[in-house]
Amino acid sequence: MSRNIATVNTYLDGFRNNDHEQILSCLTDDIEWTVFGAFHLTGKDAYDKAIDGPPELISPPHLEVVRMVEQGDVVMAELTGTVKRAAGGEMRMSMAEVFVMRDGKIAERRAWVIELKENDHR
Repeated sequence: MSRNIATVNTYLDGFRNNDHEQILSCLTDDIEWTVFGAFHLTGKDAYDKAIDGPPELISPPHLEVVRMVEQGDVVMAELTGTVKRAAGGEMRMSMAEVFVMRDGKIAERRAWVIELKENDHR
């Protein structure tokens, strides 16, 4: 396993456990995080405040890696997941994640999160 993939796996484990310290240890100080259609932020302080997600969702999410590939300093991951809703029930989702790496840490994260409503593709 490459250093970059090991970092991404450590990062994802931090999200699964809502471990802010573990997550932040995987990031560069100037981290950029974009969830397309939702937000863009820069820096570890802003990142730390966004880790728990919106108040209508209860952390931590359950995340499963479908596949992960690496080319140069970019790791791409396809994930599926669920997260509990504060109002009850859960949200199922499919995600595509791009991690741009620098010196073994995540310098940029780009995410596409799609809520699944009916089955595995809707």
